[in-house]
Amino acid sequence: MTPKELYESIVKVLDDKKAEDVAVLDTTDLTVVSEYFVIATGNSSTHVKSLADDVEYELQQLGVEPDHIEGRATGWILLDYGSVLLHVFTRDNRDYYNLEHLWADAKQVDITGLVTE
Repeated sequence: MTPKELYESIVKVLDDKKAEDVAVLDTTDLTVVSEYFVIATGNSSTHVKSLADDVEYELQQLGVEPDHIEGRATGWILLDYGSVLLHVFTRDNRDYYNLEHLWADAKQVDITGLVTE
């Protein structure tokens, strides 16, 4: 699966599960850590966990496993898929860590066709 196909699959699952404010940042030219960051917000810590669990499950069905997972018991869960890092936050944690600001030089990817309005 290409990095683009991977982030598209993640975004579709997040959208289906009612994640809020889903964003994709192209970090290809900024770091060797990943090519894309997918950032999403859940409306509670339970929703955050559910979103991460659903993405993990759906990608497993496609034969894709995360390299690493962090934060299962917090308001910020990271699923590391190598070329794509998924960050799922509660609203307070997303506002606090503000990854979009920290990675302001990253290009915002247009995901309009992947999410419902």
